[in-house]
Amino acid sequence: MKLVEYAIPFFILAILVELAYGILRGRNTYRVNDAVSSLSLGVLSQAQRFVTLGLGGYVYYLVTAYFSLPLMDAGHWWTWLLAMLLYDLCYYWSHRLGHERSIFWAAHVAHHQSEDYNLSTALRQTSTGFLLGWLFYIPMYLLGIPAEVVVTVGAINLIYQFWVHTRHIPKLGWLEWLLVTPSNHRVHHAQNDIYMDRNYGGMLIVWDRLFGTFQEELEAEPPVYGIRGPLRSFNPARALTHIYLDMLHDSRRTALWRDKLRVWVARTGWRPADVARSDPRPKPALAEFRRYDPQVGPWVNAYALAQLVAVILLLGALLLLAPAYLAGLAGWAVLLATTVTTALWLDRRPVREVLGWELARLLAVAVLLGLLAADGAGAPVIAAGLAYLAVTFGLLLPVARSAAEVVQAPDHGGAEGGNGAVAE
Repeated sequence: MKLVEYAIPFFILAILVELAYGILRGRNTYRVNDAVSSLSLGVLSQAQRFVTLGLGGYVYYLVTAYFSLPLMDAGHWWTWLLAMLLYDLCYYWSHRLGHERSIFWAAHVAHHQSEDYNLSTALRQTSTGFLLGWLFYIPMYLLGIPAEVVVTVGAINLIYQFWVHTRHIPKLGWLEWLLVTPSNHRVHHAQNDIYMDRNYGGMLIVWDRLFGTFQEELEAEPPVYGIRGPLRSFNPARALTHIYLDMLHDSRRTALWRDKLRVWVARTGWRPADVARSDPRPKPALAEFRRYDPQVGPWVNAYALAQLVAVILLLGALLLLAPAYLAGLAGWAVLLATTVTTALWLDRRPVREVLGWELARLLAVAVLLGLLAADGAGAPVIAAGLAYLAVTFGLLLPVARSAAEVVQAPDHGGAEGGNGAVAE
């Protein structure tokens, strides 16, 4: 069952409800730029299926066929209960090592880059987890849990984690001892010293209590969201690759061969001594942290929201059409190009530079429409694509003017300011 895909409309509705509630209560936790960035990464994470090969799935097949215990009966309730508990335990260790080892942090970091905390943050997912994330769930297949059960409980686990990404729900009494709640997951997303590398559970917080990684949210220590080495960009390509590139840079430049290998498996934050001396990367103290919040004109914000809607609709169309690989690859490329170009506007890059990327992107959209038409897409899909091209081309002039007219200002707001965000 495609539970996550079916849940997407409810996710969007919940985001809109949270936004409206925050505005009405004077406690808005959304900014256009940060929310568009998070949701763009969510779109790309769903679109990765059009370009990636199922290495993990093939390994699971081999394990089930040649190494596992006899398959359990998917019709028994205890199979599902065991699968739910075991999946959450596997997720705990996957998540924990995703923070404690560089190669896994490179995939996971995108989820933590948001400097806001709201339901859109929940959808800020990686597109590179498929590389190694499957390793942690091999024990489930070894024990003979059927693949359809593993996939279903995995989807349930992921859907559960959506609602805990909010600042509007307080502590929930005795449930704080058993379940992952908004309060203890706020701790997980904070960069305060006392909160870092804590509360890794997916559905159950008992694993953190058992393995010594639990930290309660403290009233005297409000969480500050984001990462200690801030990205300072809304570009999804940078968000997904910057840790990989940093590791590659350190591995190439260090003189010692053991350090060239250690870079990839070391504890997060470790760097070879010789490279750290010649190319230091100091991380600002928490007291100096300011949210990245370049100020842009209203046309740019409106355009960014419109492009977000467009990529969500395109993703939905591609999922329904299930195109051939070449068209799917082109669709993924258009989604990536659109989210990257939108981020360039939000990052307040030079207008001429962004317009050049826009024209190249629109050409890619035209190529995609040609491939979809050859793949048998109906006239309504092609007509919608042509209308999108015409409308987008018409919007570029007012968007460019709005971007050019913005008074030059610092590229960040205060710790709780900028773009309409209000502290709780």
